[in-house]
Amino acid sequence: MINGNIDGIKEYLLKELDSLYEIRVNKNKVIEEEMLYLIASISNKINREINIAIDRKGNVIEISIGDSGSVQLPIMDVKERRLSGIRVIHTHPGGNPKLSNIDLSALIKLKLDCIASVGITEEGITGISLGFCNVEDNNLTYYIEGPMTIERLNEFDVLKRINSVEDLLKNRNVVEDDKEYAILVGVDSEESLEELAELAKACNVQVVGKFMQKKNKIDSGFFIGSGKAQELSVFKQLKRANLIIFDDELNGIQVRNLEEITSCKVIDRTILILEIFARRARTREAKIQVELAQLKYRSGRLLGFGTTMSRTGGGVGTKGPGEKKLEIDKRRIREAIYDLKQELEKIRKTRIVQREKREESGIPKVSLVGYTNVGKSTLRNYLSDNYPADNTSKKEAVFAENMLFATLDTTTRAIVLPDKRVASLTDTVGFVRKLPHDLVEAFKSTLEEVSFADLIVHVIDVSSDTVIEQIIAVENVLRELQADNKSTILALNKCDMATEEQIVVLEEKFKDYKIVKISAKTGENIDELLKLMVENLPQTTKLCEYLIPYSDTSIGAYLHRNSIVQSENYEENGLRISAIVNKEVYNKCEKYLVDIKK
Repeated sequence: MINGNIDGIKEYLLKELDSLYEIRVNKNKVIEEEMLYLIASISNKINREINIAIDRKGNVIEISIGDSGSVQLPIMDVKERRLSGIRVIHTHPGGNPKLSNIDLSALIKLKLDCIASVGITEEGITGISLGFCNVEDNNLTYYIEGPMTIERLNEFDVLKRINSVEDLLKNRNVVEDDKEYAILVGVDSEESLEELAELAKACNVQVVGKFMQKKNKIDSGFFIGSGKAQELSVFKQLKRANLIIFDDELNGIQVRNLEEITSCKVIDRTILILEIFARRARTREAKIQVELAQLKYRSGRLLGFGTTMSRTGGGVGTKGPGEKKLEIDKRRIREAIYDLKQELEKIRKTRIVQREKREESGIPKVSLVGYTNVGKSTLRNYLSDNYPADNTSKKEAVFAENMLFATLDTTTRAIVLPDKRVASLTDTVGFVRKLPHDLVEAFKSTLEEVSFADLIVHVIDVSSDTVIEQIIAVENVLRELQADNKSTILALNKCDMATEEQIVVLEEKFKDYKIVKISAKTGENIDELLKLMVENLPQTTKLCEYLIPYSDTSIGAYLHRNSIVQSENYEENGLRISAIVNKEVYNKCEKYLVDIKK
């Protein structure tokens, strides 16, 4: 019986494949030569992969047909300290004889005796690669033989290799290592790769190597050029990497070509950032925004995800939608995008209502913006804990950790300023260089809070070596949000960790800004920051004192509902109330006004 995708395949071809069950393979051989030629010929005719599983006795136990990412493997019993007793031989239409990252993943996960890939074209077999389990430092890894010719394959003693691997498994306490080991590839600068390494770390990916290519013109087929791609393939094998991350955005054709030449999963910076966002999103809004960005990004790149959208999946870049199965087409993606946009629109309308209420109250709005991991959430927590308005101190603190994109969900809290005014303080998602445009678009409903702010506090990590580039990156995003003309304070955070020289350089370079040195962690100079906020926020409210006769107490109730009452005293002539009021409340209660304090 032939399993898998047999739709449209002629009956006589299926019968030819079925005849392979009758052939007994020599136990020392990977596969008999006649079997090899037959599967290569049929695979070329149908342009689909053919997969054969053979046990140690030389019996064919399963034959299946599929595409480049969906050939099924036989169900097998995977035991400790021994191999599965099954070897798998499969074709690669297109001619690439190298084992893919998915092949090697299946080899280790299923502890196959051997996995073989056969490259085929119309001219015939281009080569065969063999993969075996191996043990290094008590970790289960892999070893590759080839690509080799058919003649060398016939001479290869597969049973000898299998026995040596099983001896290693029996004599050592082997740990299966399923971590992601990445090589970073860049054409820009080492600094940019340092940040990419931090992004990888945020995804629990271990960086094992960096690969730089100085190039003025980007290659349309391989991004770094075919020659460099070959070098990258060798470098990947030397470093035992199972993931390659490019610092720049790749198109679908480039991903496909790079995966083919390196036999490894290839992703770019955008996919990595999207994956971090997918892992960190907590609220329904943030999850929808991330999902929308993922779908938009992948809609034009389905062509290039042959390896990452494959049968085993898992790992970096495969958490969100768009890689659930290869069959997802652009029509379904468009429908999903439409539905998500509708959901976001509902949330946006709710946010508009909340914003309008804040505007009606006359409360000034302050937004914290900045590069990711510069201390915005730490500053927000410090201010809301130490200068709370009403019951806001009881609300949950924002997650603040020393990692990129710790905060994805916009939160707003009320704080009391030194002049006794109440202001709303909004923490936003951190920016980053080369922030994916699709992500900015998806998060616009969140980031537009910045556009409506009365004052922006641009928090920077003054101790960072790339602080100037970070400031420019944030300014670029603010420009995209059309919020670059807002009144802005530059808060030099982590000043306790920076040298005096670093601070002086920034003060000189950005002297047009209103600058304050602070430490959100220790609270240093926070009073100075609050003083600057007071000076730069518009006076939209007034602190007024009213004397309301007892015959008109409904006005007292009105003030409680529509203003911020500071004090209330019962006197002989009526109720004396001191309250912060907006223009509308001021006009309505003007006849009871006895004093304007500010």
